Amino acid sequence: MAKILLIYTGGTIGMVRDYQTKSLRPFNFSNLLERIPEIKLIEAELDTISLGEPIDSSDMSISHWQSLIHLIDENYKKYDGFVVLHGTDTMAYTASALSFAFRGLEKPIIFTGSQLPIGDLRTDAKENLISSIHYAALQKEDKPIIKEVCIYFEYKLYRANRTTKKSANHFDAFASPNFPNLGESGVEMELNEQLLLSPTEKYSVNDGFSPEVGLLKIFPGMNHQYLYDCIGNLNLKALVLEAFGSGNVFNDKKFNHILAKRIDEGLNLIVLSQCFSGEVHLGKYTASNALLELGAVSGKDITTEAAITKSMSLLSDGIDRQLFKFEFEKNICGEIK
Repeated sequence: MAKILLIYTGGTIGMVRDYQTKSLRPFNFSNLLERIPEIKLIEAELDTISLGEPIDSSDMSISHWQSLIHLIDENYKKYDGFVVLHGTDTMAYTASALSFAFRGLEKPIIFTGSQLPIGDLRTDAKENLISSIHYAALQKEDKPIIKEVCIYFEYKLYRANRTTKKSANHFDAFASPNFPNLGESGVEMELNEQLLLSPTEKYSVNDGFSPEVGLLKIFPGMNHQYLYDCIGNLNLKALVLEAFGSGNVFNDKKFNHILAKRIDEGLNLIVLSQCFSGEVHLGKYTASNALLELGAVSGKDITTEAAITKSMSLLSDGIDRQLFKFEFEKNICGEIK
């Protein structure tokens, strides 16, 4: 029987509604089985723990990621899998960060949450939690089947670093626009085992994340002075640039000059597409030739969440610009084509 550690960080899933005040308050997770007795039917031994005081996921920070990484690492040998309860707003960031922190992972770390509190009549919390535990407990020959960081939400299991939040209002809140779902729960619990990652190196943990990463989205009619000031004055080591289409930008000599200057100074420029799906092809159109010639990093089909957290992780190693470009464009843990 699999032994699973359930970790509560905060978020709507861990709330109950006070029907007198109508406000939400955290409930005691040690009483989880009283709230969801169906969990007893899962063939798994379950322990629960909270990551300190529950926090709104909007307040999630690098230090919180590191605390979560340390907690899982400290308990890694004691459990067969981990389920992390997390607020939905920044879940894809935290889950992506953990995918880069853990190398050679041989056990599942599955994130889940909910759009409605666990005590609400129409809550999605119960199904999300039960199915997440079920997937985390899957074994073959007494070994975990899933060996990567995932997100489970509204009947679908996703690779964490391929996932983005797509809706603030619907139960179907997440999507994996450029990679197939790893599994789907219905009458049967389906799992696409051929898509799952397998460890190619020894288990290790790197909890370093550099905050010197910026994000800039361009748009038609943009104030170019603002653009120059952002790129020219910010003390960053990496800038994720959300460009048009397959990596296109406007034709502006001053913009290109400032970019060239910052890149010469060591800035890592990562180009992503603003489109929900698809990928960057620098040089496909004239409008992206300048970025290609400047040596910009192609984000290919990576999500914004994964691009930011991967950049943070790589920069923490103190690598130079050439090695950064090589490592970023390389697939490390299923995050990029």
